[in-house]
Amino acid sequence: MRRSWKMALAGGLRCCRRVLSWVPVLVIVLVVLWSYYAYVFELCLVTILSPAEKVIYLILYHAIFVFFAWTYWKSIFTLPQQPNQKFHLSYTDKERYENEQRPEVQKQMLIDMAKKLPVYTRTGSGAVRFCERCHLIKPDRCHHCSVCAMCVLKMDHHCPWVNNCIGFSNYKYFLQFLAYSVLYCLYIATTVFSYFIKYWRLSVSFLQLPFPGQEAFCTPVFTSGLEKNGFNLGFIKNIQQVFGNNKKFWLIPIGSSLGDGHFFPMRSMNESQNPLLANEESWEEEDMQDRSETLYSTYQHLHTTITHEVYRILCLEPFRLRNTSPWWIESSTIPKLSVIHMRCRYLRTLQVT
Repeated sequence: MRRSWKMALAGGLRCCRRVLSWVPVLVIVLVVLWSYYAYVFELCLVTILSPAEKVIYLILYHAIFVFFAWTYWKSIFTLPQQPNQKFHLSYTDKERYENEQRPEVQKQMLIDMAKKLPVYTRTGSGAVRFCERCHLIKPDRCHHCSVCAMCVLKMDHHCPWVNNCIGFSNYKYFLQFLAYSVLYCLYIATTVFSYFIKYWRLSVSFLQLPFPGQEAFCTPVFTSGLEKNGFNLGFIKNIQQVFGNNKKFWLIPIGSSLGDGHFFPMRSMNESQNPLLANEESWEEEDMQDRSETLYSTYQHLHTTITHEVYRILCLEPFRLRNTSPWWIESSTIPKLSVIHMRCRYLRTLQVT
């Protein structure tokens, strides 16, 4: 009863091991499928607007992708090749070898058997290379794989990323897979690089990163009213707020952010209202309070409306600007935006003064 229980447990562990061994392969497959979707659909079919560029990119991509997937498939499902039957001990020789207790006699028996085989390599001690588990004389460059539980011809290694033993039968496929995977990555990086730079420039120039994404969509409300850039101190100072003033700590994952998380420097507040700045007298006159708040609210409303619309177009559809004329850059619309911008600047000037 106890023996059968141990056998069942061992069988269950072997089953779990076989299932888990496919996890690295599944990871690679998912990454490749995601890259296929991102490149074919998001880049070629949605972002790129030139038909000729689309066709060229898709043809070259699929040519590389087919060979990449093909060699990966062959590396996984090509079974490792084992030594043929003539390298195995016969039933009689196996019994003689196992019944012999003297090591020197066993060694001589293997030497006599190896004389009939094309075997030229030996162990470090000069003995014939013999596998005690498979009961065979190992051919040259043959090794026993503990994962596959077999002797594999021209064994290189057992690769978890293909869940297979790399040897004579799939060595070529594996090297081709490595070459095509490098080519696949280089091709994607080369063709996507220009669009990545465009997207990054548009995003950084507009959002002034690093700036909390939550405040980019939900404008903070201060006591004086809405202020979208109330905590935006500019790109450099925003970096310093997050990473600290000491640049040698910027790449090290230790706490170096400025402040304690309860109070933050503000852009639009005067120094008397900001708890992090020194106390000074208020620079606004009491009789200008109502007029300034009215002008400032009007400015904020126009600024927020335009900013949200431009952000939606720049960040959600950053690459549709190429070879197109959206409504907000048409010749008939530019004067309207210029007028609105001038009004905003005028209102801003009145609010400040």
